[in-house]
Amino acid sequence: MFKLVVAAMSVTIAFTAAVRADTAAGNACAQNLTPDGQAIYTTTMAAKPTAQNQRDVLEKETKSLAFNNKIARGSARDNAIAAEACIKAALQ
Repeated sequence: MFKLVVAAMSVTIAFTAAVRADTAAGNACAQNLTPDGQAIYTTTMAAKPTAQNQRDVLEKETKSLAFNNKIARGSARDNAIAAEACIKAALQ
């Protein structure tokens, strides 16, 4: 029983470390985005997207930012495309 608990804890720790490393990669990528791109990245990541729904969450959050005049509407699509690469990096 003790060995099983130790093994389970080891797997949990390894998984947690991997998730942190991925988030760090996404955050590093986001540093190269425009301020609007960074806003899209931050807002989308705050919504806790998964690899399966990240595109839907990205679209929803980008539209919300644009319609509320928090980012420029004219460049929202380009910034969302750039932010998507960072979001994918963070979720891998």
